[in-house]
Amino acid sequence: MNHSSKTEKLALFGGPKTIQSDFKRYNPIGTEEVQAAKEVIESGVLSQFLGAWHEDFYGGPKVREFEYRCAEYFGVKHAVTFNSWTSGLVAAVGAIGIEPGDEVIVTPWTMSASATAILHWNAIPVFADIDPETFNLDPKSVEANITSYTKAIMVADIFGQSADIDELMAIAAKHGLKVISDTAQAPGALYKGKHAGTLAHVGGYSLNYHKHIHTGEGGILVTDDDEIAERSQLIRNHAEVVVGDKGVTKLSNMIGHNFRLGEIECAIGIEQLKKLSGFVQSRQAMADRLTAGLKGLRGLRTPLVKPDRSHVYYVYPLILDIKKLGVGRERIHAALQAEGVAVSDRYQNIHLLPVYQRKLAYGSRGFPWTSDICHRDVDYRKGICPVAEELNDVSYLGFGMCVYDLTEADVDLIAAAFRKVWANLNFLQEGASVASTA
Repeated sequence: MNHSSKTEKLALFGGPKTIQSDFKRYNPIGTEEVQAAKEVIESGVLSQFLGAWHEDFYGGPKVREFEYRCAEYFGVKHAVTFNSWTSGLVAAVGAIGIEPGDEVIVTPWTMSASATAILHWNAIPVFADIDPETFNLDPKSVEANITSYTKAIMVADIFGQSADIDELMAIAAKHGLKVISDTAQAPGALYKGKHAGTLAHVGGYSLNYHKHIHTGEGGILVTDDDEIAERSQLIRNHAEVVVGDKGVTKLSNMIGHNFRLGEIECAIGIEQLKKLSGFVQSRQAMADRLTAGLKGLRGLRTPLVKPDRSHVYYVYPLILDIKKLGVGRERIHAALQAEGVAVSDRYQNIHLLPVYQRKLAYGSRGFPWTSDICHRDVDYRKGICPVAEELNDVSYLGFGMCVYDLTEADVDLIAAAFRKVWANLNFLQEGASVASTA
């Protein structure tokens, strides 16, 4: 691309910055949530859980109302609240009956809790590769990683778009496996007209502060399975004390915790849930506008959304074709950052974290991998997930849509910054020597 006198110098090289001030932080909390929290505080009932088999084993009125409303909204029989979605994942893995040494297939492109929830029960995470278009688990890689020790699949609906859940459920049925849907980043996303997270045996959503709806911290487990729901409730609230009086005879994994969400958070959640569809539509509109603004930039792939599902854009993912661009990601990332675009130049490959590379989880002797419960030498070396690794190392860029309350003008500035960088790709190729160019 030839440079002309009309091409604006990149901020990286001393030119004017495209985005001069920070965007407004996303804050979905309004007067309704403030009033709801105030009423709970004034009532004096901030929690009503009892860790015993009692009427209050299931929590107070706001907990129960929020769970009822979530079940109704997402179209499931049961919704169970937790103090975080990490806790919800731990409960889900335990509730499906995972045994020590069982293998659970999981994606490397997810928050670390997806895999550590498996380790919590002394089970073994096995990482399958991802689809290069959706960044979700690749069903072919999942099937290739199934062994006689595999008992479940944990699929993450990463960035806000559902995985190929029908295909994954078919694989699970073929091999007698359970499926957990980690839909932390995709509440409100649809798959063939149904809510993502509801089509697995058990799924759920995060209510962490930077998600579409939030209660500060929190999570919602959803399922149509009566037994999974009951076991999740028991794990949430001191199961070992409750099972005798409740008459529960299946005692595997009935080690309980205090994973309970309080009345204030649930009161806020009730109001947030009412707004979820509006928040999602707003995010989708901003993402569509950004896609239109980036159209035609060579070597840049904007998000691909499969026709049978919707995307709620927790993250707006981009892929660089480095060969077409002739510029490495590091340079493009630096240029965009200098223009004021808070774009990330990687996600993560959790199979490369020290816990898996060194196989050290509980204690200092390599448990559970070095124990008798581990059936084989599970491979975590770099190279087992080539698609995920290449994306992370070379070609992925991501913009955190849920971090900001973006206006159309903000989105237009982001697009302008990208276009400015693309107009100067030849200078990025030339390196720092262009700093003195007028």
